This record gives sequence, structure tokens and C-alpha cells, in this order.
Amino acid sequence: MEPDFTDLDTALEERAVDGYLIDADSEASDQYYLSGFDAPDPFVTLYDGDVHLLFSRSLEYGRAKKEARADTVERYVDFDHQSKVREHGPREAISHVLADFLTAYDVDAVAVPPRFPLATADGLRARGLTVEPDEEGLITKLRATKTAAEVDHIRAAQRANERAMAAAEEMLSAARVDESNRLVLDDEPLTSERVTEEIEVTLLAHGCGLDETIVACGSDAADPHDRGSGPLLADEPIIVDIFPRDTETKYHADMTRTFVVGDPGDTVREWYDLTAEAHAAALDAVEPGVTGETVHDAACDVYEDAGLPTLRSDESTETGFIHSTGHGVGLDVHELPRVSPNGGELEPGHVITIEPGLYDPDVGGVRIEDFVVVTEDGYENLTDYPKELVL
Repeated sequence: MEPDFTDLDTALEERAVDGYLIDADSEASDQYYLSGFDAPDPFVTLYDGDVHLLFSRSLEYGRAKKEARADTVERYVDFDHQSKVREHGPREAISHVLADFLTAYDVDAVAVPPRFPLATADGLRARGLTVEPDEEGLITKLRATKTAAEVDHIRAAQRANERAMAAAEEMLSAARVDESNRLVLDDEPLTSERVTEEIEVTLLAHGCGLDETIVACGSDAADPHDRGSGPLLADEPIIVDIFPRDTETKYHADMTRTFVVGDPGDTVREWYDLTAEAHAAALDAVEPGVTGETVHDAACDVYEDAGLPTLRSDESTETGFIHSTGHGVGLDVHELPRVSPNGGELEPGHVITIEPGLYDPDVGGVRIEDFVVVTEDGYENLTDYPKELVL
């Protein structure tokens, strides 16, 4: 995957700076995107039309020369680090090394991400270089538009996600109900933790992992970000939200389904049908040129027409539709563009979730989530998994 940095070149020229500088490990998605290199320890990437990497040690040097997108790969030792330590001390020596690194590429002024180490910025400024914060998040904006290769990476993560969702659904379907209305599988209570473990094992078997997931039942499901815990119950909505990352490509997928084992009752059935309608309405609104706000409004319209509160109709509500309709997906599970109030214009290559939902502690929660890539004439749904409330 070779990103197109044309817009970055233009932005740097408009800002009258010589380059873009990142000091972070590759868990920072902007660092990984710009450098094309995966390393657990912080390193420096300079973009000046080319990509230059600087490592404090030789540990990653050989691998970076083989794997990174960089035009050059260097180490502190290449800039007389030890002599600078003897002259200035270990902390100040780093800023002298970085200053010499930038000067070697005729860079006197750099833009840096909104989150950038203060000590690095202060050290460079003390050496006479200009460091300007990039308040717009230029790299993050670039990442919002996916190449065909990136969409394929996300699609592959979703195929693993669907296998994990199927494993969770199979456990729920196979469970029986005991006298306390708890789900039981293999003569043991079926818990959120047990289903989560099955999800994680399935993902690992298909090249993905995740730090956390959501298997939330009943009142737990009324909090959109409650991970869920304890025994799962019959006749209660169970929200399963899985957002894995492919361990090789680092790209995410994201999907939510709501299940009930038994009888959901009239309210949950009504909520599920309304959420399916809101989901369809939001999808129908997706096309290049519309805004994320317009897509969000389409979901809100369905709920409000049914007399249910949304944050659009009542910004203080704690029940009803209490989050945005979606978000971008890529190297981060939540990234640009926004599908929410003030969400900007959608463009071909944007990958976004569509995930309306309803919540009330007295009822539980219902959410349905697919995600799509915006195309030249509409969208392609990257999710291939059925929507079925009652198991």
C-alpha cells in the first residue's frame, strides 16, 4: 500500500514549513501510516517529500531498512550521539541529534501532530528550529480516504469478525434456560466473559486480535460502552459488538448485532424494528457529497417520528438514541470521517459504520451495526452477516 501524499505536500507548502515530523511508536496510527513501519518503541519519522526514519538504537535498524517505506533509515549513532552526550548530557543530546538529523535534509521548520512530545518540541526550538502544531491533523485526514488495498485489508478483518460473531451466536443458540432465567451451556452458566473468550479465540485462529469487546445483557446493554459481565439471561437483549484488528495489516473491522434467547417482549421488538428502519434510512442516505450529519439526521428522523428521544431532539437525554450514527474505521477503530452532528462531506474511499441504537436501563439496549465504503455512486456494504433478533 502506497499512500498518496499529494495533499500533505500541498498543506506543508501552504504552511511554509519544510516537513512533517512524528515522534511516536507505531501504535500511533499516523506514525504507522506515514512510515509504513511497525515498531513497539518510539522512533522519528520525517516527511519532506520523502520519508526518513531515525532510531535511537540499532535494534530495529536492519528490519526497517528491509520493511519500511522509508527513503532513508538512520540511527542516533550516525549523528555522533555519544559525543553529544559527553558534551551536553543524555537528555539535551537527543535534541542536538534531532536538530542535526533535520538539518541534514535542509529542514528548518516542521509541522507536528496535535499530540507530540513536549520535550521533543522544546528541544528542537532550543536548537533554533521552528515547530508548529498541526491542529487540523493532516495525516489523520489523509487516512480517512482508503485505497483499494486498504479496503481489502478491512474486508479481510471483517471476514474474521463474522466468524467470531457466528461463534458467539452459536453459543447463545445452544444454551438452555434454567429456573433462574439464566442461559446455561454445558451445565454451566453462560456468562459474558465466556462468550467473549470464544470470540477472542476465534479471532486469533483467523489472524485477528482485539483488546476488548462487548457482550452486554439487559441493563448492561443500556450503556453503549459497557463491556458486559456475569450470567447472560433469557428474554433480555444481548448486544454483541466486536471490533477486531488484523494482526498483520493492523486494519480494523466493526460489527454489532443484538440477540434475544427467548421472548424479547413488545418493547424490545418495537425498538429492534425501529433500529432496523433507522439503520436502513441511514444507509440509504450514504453517497459521495452528502455529509455525515445528513446520514445521522436520517437515523434521528426515524426515532423522533416514533416519539423516541435522540440527542438531536434533547441534548440532555440519557435514554433513547444517545450516540452518533457512526464513525470512520481503519487503522483506528474510531477515526475520521464522523457520521454525527457536524460530520463533514463523505468522499469515495471513506469507510464508515452505520450503528443506530436505543437504550434505557429499564429495557436494556438494541444496536445494529454494519460498515460500508463510500463509492463513486453510493456505497458497498462490507458486512455480510444476517440480522436476526430472536435465536
